[in-house]
Amino acid sequence: MKGLAEKVVLVTGAARGIGRAIATRFAEEGAKVAIADIDAEGAAKTASEIGRGAVGVVIDVTDSGKVRAGVAQAVERLGPIDMLVNNAGWDKVEPFVKSEETTWDKVIAINLKGPIACVRAVLDSMIERRSGKIVSISSDAGRVGSSGEAVYAGAKAGIVGFSKTLAREVARYGINVNVVCPGPTNTPLFQEISGGNEKLAASLKQAIPLGRLGEPEDLAGAVAFLASDDAAFITGQTLSVSGGLTMA
Repeated sequence: MKGLAEKVVLVTGAARGIGRAIATRFAEEGAKVAIADIDAEGAAKTASEIGRGAVGVVIDVTDSGKVRAGVAQAVERLGPIDMLVNNAGWDKVEPFVKSEETTWDKVIAINLKGPIACVRAVLDSMIERRSGKIVSISSDAGRVGSSGEAVYAGAKAGIVGFSKTLAREVARYGINVNVVCPGPTNTPLFQEISGGNEKLAASLKQAIPLGRLGEPEDLAGAVAFLASDDAAFITGQTLSVSGGLTMA
């Protein structure tokens, strides 16, 4: 895709799953990729396996100080951040009335405050250079709701609202801000949440018009497009990648 070669891309939660696929795609497009994750060993391993100059950096998105430190490390090793992909996420599926405040806090810290902290850490440099692309991974749960994911859906909906407002504020600086919303996707997190429930996977496949769960690579293509020059006139938008499960 146009405009990705030699760009410095920071992808959070990139040691595995969707984040890993996104990082791999950017590296294949010639970008210089920082694999950011709370799992230092996993980040380093993924960077090594991807190759092409990718580096691993440790970032705990729930701690703004650690976010700034991780971004600084990425900049020192690769250069100023041209593109940020907010991918790190976490969920615990349970009825809201059975959930606890400690779970709410963790879900909000990772899925809402985390991306906000990451944006803040890279934004001044993007504004100064009058260029940048920010793509945040939300969820279709944040667009249409999802039983058992009330707080998660609220946090992910918050990312949509935050991104739309940010897109309006920074457009004057040549910065594009967009959101990608996965539907059910075959990731390690999905396996953890579902407990390997094959009946759940089968029922989801029946409900999805394209007849399968999403794969991490399905998201990677969408993110790469929105970060490319091909999407230069797209900002403030929310793209569902769900195989047609949601169409509104």
